[in-house]
Amino acid sequence: MTDLLYSDVEEDLRASVRDLLKAKAGAEALLARVETAEPYDLKLWRTLADEVGVAGLAVPEELGGHGASAREVAVVAEELGRSVAPVPFLGSVVLATTALLHTADRDFVGRLAAGQAIGALAVPLSTAPGAGFPSSVTASADGTLTGRVGTVADASVADLLVVPAAGPDGPALYVVEASVATVSELVSFDLTRRVADVTLENAPATLVASGPEAAAALEQALLFGAGILASEQTGVAEWALTETVTYLKGRYQFGRPVGGFQSLKHRLANLYTDLVLARAAARNAADALATGTDVPIAVAVAQARNAPIAVRATEEAIQLHGGIGMTWEHPAHLYLKRAKADELALGTPGRHRARLADLVDLPA
Repeated sequence: MTDLLYSDVEEDLRASVRDLLKAKAGAEALLARVETAEPYDLKLWRTLADEVGVAGLAVPEELGGHGASAREVAVVAEELGRSVAPVPFLGSVVLATTALLHTADRDFVGRLAAGQAIGALAVPLSTAPGAGFPSSVTASADGTLTGRVGTVADASVADLLVVPAAGPDGPALYVVEASVATVSELVSFDLTRRVADVTLENAPATLVASGPEAAAALEQALLFGAGILASEQTGVAEWALTETVTYLKGRYQFGRPVGGFQSLKHRLANLYTDLVLARAAARNAADALATGTDVPIAVAVAQARNAPIAVRATEEAIQLHGGIGMTWEHPAHLYLKRAKADELALGTPGRHRARLADLVDLPA
């Protein structure tokens, strides 16, 4: 069995990402940014992409990447979950790049891997693995695209859109320069990951895959996204527990730390147990993605388990912080919003449980 513990390389990567996020994406800076007209921190993203190399982390070296595996991508996602940094990691690195890597035409991968462009996969963020190929965009015989896709993650800062479309000969995958699309950012529940509607009107596009190859590329991107999202949810839950323990140790009532009361100890112990289970499920999903072993099952288990854990951990964090946890000035609300948004992203826990039942032949 594969060792699911973090390797030395993974720990070094974690330390690099964590140090950078601590310096550039602290709570005060994060709260200030989400109130501006430019919620994404593209300067931080360029540093992550260029200096740390996260943009091309899982891209083969011959295509300009670093040749790492899903395990390293998951480590970065976990750290980004701990900081809820407003960067387009999910849309560009996890979804768009993965979709392109499963096509024969990889001319666009180099731009994404080098951080020269930001990508987005033009499907609704709620789309789950196994949902089937979308048909909201159609391709004409001359290769132009027309249609509309709602709630696309990170589309408002994307340079390239990877668009599934109904082509003349069936499912097809195209790449569109974002400049020829109309991208309308929506009011997002999650203030640190924005979604947008993408409208295409006879937009020129480049065909990168068609038929079964296109359908398979999209499915692989959604599976990869859901599996990596479990690590992000682990990071969100870890932040919630760590911050809550720190707060309760320093908050005094009746002459003693609030964290010393037995009922609160029990609640924190339950959160810790949940976090351990979430990390195990996320690591198993990342390892399955890296090795290609039982991927759909591992991803379904991780998402069914981790999404509710992240929500519960952030809800407990807000409640156990008392009055300060309810205020805008404390970042806890940003983590709760991320956890709730992630619960809907790439399939709900119920959707993943239903898929898992089918995968392991459980009766309905």
